[in-house]
Amino acid sequence: MATNFPASLDTLTNPTSSDSLSSPSHSAQHANVNDAVEALQAKVGADSSAVTTSLDYKVAQLEAISHGKILQVVSTTKTNTFTTTSTSYVDVTGVSQAITPTSATSKVLIIITGVTGQTSNADLNRFNIVRDSTNIGQSTGGATANETSFIYPLVANVGVPFAISFLDSPATTSATTYKLQMAVSGGTGTIGRHGENSNSGAITTITVMEVSA
Repeated sequence: MATNFPASLDTLTNPTSSDSLSSPSHSAQHANVNDAVEALQAKVGADSSAVTTSLDYKVAQLEAISHGKILQVVSTTKTNTFTTTSTSYVDVTGVSQAITPTSATSKVLIIITGVTGQTSNADLNRFNIVRDSTNIGQSTGGATANETSFIYPLVANVGVPFAISFLDSPATTSATTYKLQMAVSGGTGTIGRHGENSNSGAITTITVMEVSA
């Protein structure tokens, strides 16, 4: 018989020790098994099969689709303010987030948003992203190098929205903490409100996402 697979399963006859080679037919038994094996091979597919109905091809398409997927998202929201007069980077309290990547090949996308202000028209606020104790996403140009981004409040005590994003490659499956640091060129820099005005405020968020490679 010709194989029915994969449309349906075959019902193959197993000969007994007392059967003759002609009943059931010995050659037919081999032909049936050969047909079934060939049908199985065609269904599974050879390595890197280009046959769209083969399982090998379909699995490869699923693996390709999985690239760039968001595997996990964690986030922290800071509802109070932060103030500094430091001209060297200091940690912004409450703006940090830990994540444990599921794969060492994963990327990690960091997004930080908020409002910043200055008490001085002549000064600016600087921001820096840190992975554990390592600076990441820094510039190499300008008179003052190695800042992630600059915020230039044009008028003292005016809040300026800011957004910082960076795609990192931590190459680890260990718990990793991302945090925001801040420094000022002078004056007093704030996050969560504008300059010296303590009557208004805004939240600051840090969102960290694991992205499959």
